Amino acid sequence: MTQPESHGQSLARRLKSKWTGPVVGALLAVLVGLFLLKTAGGQKLTFFSYDLPFYVRPSISPQEVVLVLIDDASFRALNQDPLGIMDRKYHAQLLRRLTKEKARAVVFDLVFSNPSETNSDREFIEAVKENGKVILAADKILPTENVPGVSGISFVTAFPALGDVAADFGSDQMPCDDDGIPRQHLPVMKDDPIKSLPWATASFLHAPVTTNESTWYHPRWFNYYGPHQVGVIPFVSYYRALEVDSTVPEGLFSNKVVFVGAHYETKVFGDRKDEYLGPFPNRDQENKFMPGVEVHATAFLNLLRGDWLNRLSGNSEWNLTILLGILFGAGLALLRPVTAVGLAVLLGGLVAVTDYLLVTRIHYWYPWLIIVLGQLPVALIWSVSFNTVQLYVEKRLVEQSLSLYLSPKLVKKFAKDPTLLKPGALKQTLTILFSDIAGFTTISEGMDPDELARLMNEYFQSAVSHCIHETDGTVVKYIGDAIFAFWNAPDPQGDHAYLACDAALRFRALPVQTVNGTELVTRIGLHTGVANVGNFGSTARVDYTAIGESINLASRMEGLNKYLGTRVLITGETQREAGARLVTRYLGLFRLKGFEKAVAVYELLGYTDKEEVSKPLRESFALALDAFTKQSFAAAEVAFNRLLQSNGRDGPSKFYLEQIAELREAELPPDWKGEIILKDK
Repeated sequence: MTQPESHGQSLARRLKSKWTGPVVGALLAVLVGLFLLKTAGGQKLTFFSYDLPFYVRPSISPQEVVLVLIDDASFRALNQDPLGIMDRKYHAQLLRRLTKEKARAVVFDLVFSNPSETNSDREFIEAVKENGKVILAADKILPTENVPGVSGISFVTAFPALGDVAADFGSDQMPCDDDGIPRQHLPVMKDDPIKSLPWATASFLHAPVTTNESTWYHPRWFNYYGPHQVGVIPFVSYYRALEVDSTVPEGLFSNKVVFVGAHYETKVFGDRKDEYLGPFPNRDQENKFMPGVEVHATAFLNLLRGDWLNRLSGNSEWNLTILLGILFGAGLALLRPVTAVGLAVLLGGLVAVTDYLLVTRIHYWYPWLIIVLGQLPVALIWSVSFNTVQLYVEKRLVEQSLSLYLSPKLVKKFAKDPTLLKPGALKQTLTILFSDIAGFTTISEGMDPDELARLMNEYFQSAVSHCIHETDGTVVKYIGDAIFAFWNAPDPQGDHAYLACDAALRFRALPVQTVNGTELVTRIGLHTGVANVGNFGSTARVDYTAIGESINLASRMEGLNKYLGTRVLITGETQREAGARLVTRYLGLFRLKGFEKAVAVYELLGYTDKEEVSKPLRESFALALDAFTKQSFAAAEVAFNRLLQSNGRDGPSKFYLEQIAELREAELPPDWKGEIILKDK
């Protein structure tokens, strides 16, 4: 009598089918490849696929261009203010030399939008006219930038007298990917009256690519020649280029296209000016940036030499991904684990070498890391898993052992939608709140850990339930005794600024809580601005949070309370958004650490039903602050002291009296408007 087939034997027979492993392996590899190729999940692999060949390719030294860099040394040597407008007589002096040496063209990556009202403008205009080959930069204004009087796309160009003698204009717009690296040339758009600066220069010199309109609109990628610090594109300091000397000999610029642009770091705030990351290993923190003018020059050289990089078309990438997914997924599934691992390593190396040859020989690139780090690992994992399970089932035919290899976790891993496991974020306008307990470290010294934990739980419970959640805010995280929260995400809130201010006032209204006889005082900072909000992390763990400059500014506002002796501070953006439903006091302009622009700061006093109570304080302070901003320090000092007589604990008045004592001895710039510079957080 024939025995019925056992469950283990039936499973073993199905696994031994010649189609099961290859079909599933091919399907998995294809799906993973297409997912990474067509969604944001594979963006980093795509970026790195472009970058990696530049890590190993030797630098190329094009000789058609010389960069003249307006660097920190030039500002010092010429006694110029790096935050102001350089005297244009030096531009005229440089142009006269370039004209004499017969440079092919001169490109200023600078926008001379306003006349300087000096004779040097006239000298500069004459030099531009005499040269006849000067191309100037223009700033592109997008409709979303809300510039008064501007609708649609427009450009800010040189002031008329200078623009009339320029050979052409080019947009200085620099498109960058999410990681800050420019990879793709600015597209040539039919409707743009001004093309990119590199394209305008190439067109002026009649580069072949610019003479055939049928090729104008093809997408192009940068073919970088090497890192900036290597000097693959020759560059000289601006002040040295003004005169002939041993470092910049006569004839250096002959028959060269000269790009003039900035390459300096402001020493006041430490912010980079017009600099970009390149697709190279960032071994040196100080020299990892490329000046924007060098990036423009690289794009121009690509156009002039015809060696820009092309990317395979969308259909070609789609078809190649499917084909390789089938080959790798099905092929590896037919092999034993050890053989499959060896072949996968060999195939990964072959794909890498092929891409390198494509980039260096025929200037094409493809997101090859999607194959090497996406499709191949999945195909290999499936091959090893499938064949391991197959071998195990064949040897044991034990259902319990089989289930160890075909676990629900493994099934879910391949069946579950991977997009749910990937990080992702969107730009969103938020109102951000940072809170902190004043002097908490000192207050909590010596406390029993259990008692401290109980105290903090009570504090957070009250703060979150009665203040933040009561106003529909989102608590992001607790940082020690601080709270980070925001409004207008994940759900939109039309009055998010007011809700955040309402939460701050609710904080102030909470019952007094004491520790060791000391009252806990919560200081709060609010700012309304754009941030990246969403899931950040890995596929194993993500945090819903927000990042960006706006988050840092809100944190700085909270810290500013310590200097001003206040409890709730908001920025001008939040004050404007909150409208007339709240009472605030303007405290002045502050340049906070890490921020170049001054921030308007307001103290949040309360709701409008208490407006009359604070009116004398607000009016007296406004008069004192007005005298301060006009540098009438004696009058301001009298006004602040008078205010303190009636409001002896007013922190902002005390703060400004200290500032007056310091500023009396300081040499203030002519355009000083009362900004206070804070060097600490």
